[in-house]
Amino acid sequence: MPLRHFLRDDDVTHEEQAEILARAARIKGAPFTDRTLVGPEVVAVLFDKQTLRTQLSFSAAIAHLGGYPMVVDGKLAQVGVRESIADVARVMGRESVAIVWRTYGQDRIEEMARYAQVPVINALTDDFHPCQILADLLTIQEHKGALPGLTLGYCGDGANNMAQSYLLGAALAGMHIRIGTPASHQPKPEILARAEELAAEHGGSVLVTDDPVETVSGADAVATDTWVSMGQEKEKDSRQGAESPFARFQVNAGLMAQADPGAVFLHCLPAYRGFEVTEDVIDGPQSVVWDESENRLHAQKAILAWLVEQHRAGDPT
Repeated sequence: MPLRHFLRDDDVTHEEQAEILARAARIKGAPFTDRTLVGPEVVAVLFDKQTLRTQLSFSAAIAHLGGYPMVVDGKLAQVGVRESIADVARVMGRESVAIVWRTYGQDRIEEMARYAQVPVINALTDDFHPCQILADLLTIQEHKGALPGLTLGYCGDGANNMAQSYLLGAALAGMHIRIGTPASHQPKPEILARAEELAAEHGGSVLVTDDPVETVSGADAVATDTWVSMGQEKEKDSRQGAESPFARFQVNAGLMAQADPGAVFLHCLPAYRGFEVTEDVIDGPQSVVWDESENRLHAQKAILAWLVEQHRAGDPT
């Protein structure tokens, strides 16, 4: 059995994604029944980028599964600078049953996966945020029921990791995914093409539009993200200023009113009230962002346990 990783949302199949989400729901209902990492087994958790929810949720997830989170400060380790990614991967793979990495380029985590010899999980890269999407899908499922056929409208930067992971993850689930974004901030063509392929296979659809109303009209869930992703701080004034290309895509009460009356609102956090979302929406009755934040814990427990089990089945030693 080939070694399995979770580097992007479509590294699992439609059926496997549903299985992982079902496992996450069971774990949430009985948090300490899954003890896949009892030993304790060690999971290396490496952070190159700033973190709050990711460090909290993965550390807790590993402990809940009976393991030990070996947290590594990427700024001190200087992976790829002080020592090659390949060599770090070989070292970490000998001392852990899995590696979780929050880093920059997707090429970095792909190189880690090539050499680690244990499952590698993408805790965020510039291109994708697949663990967050699992948590979001779990949250939508809890509030709206079965995912296939539901509509998710995302408003904001269509070129960022959340938009691109929504495209893949929602299409894989058989949902109708709409990305509302300025023409200047489109998803990567190859990721859009892959999402369209997945949607056609699983009964969903994909729409990228520069019309925010079209994005959310009748939607079952509405999502947004910061307009200034990590690494874009020098662009903050142009992205959040009066002339921001994203201003039309702010999720406010007027825009939410265009969605289904029972629609839920999602935001991966941190949120900047008054920019991508207004206070009355994120703190209002349709907001499920705190459920969504908690569900990072349960979704990550599920994907981590699933990958470790897959690896054990392929390599019993």
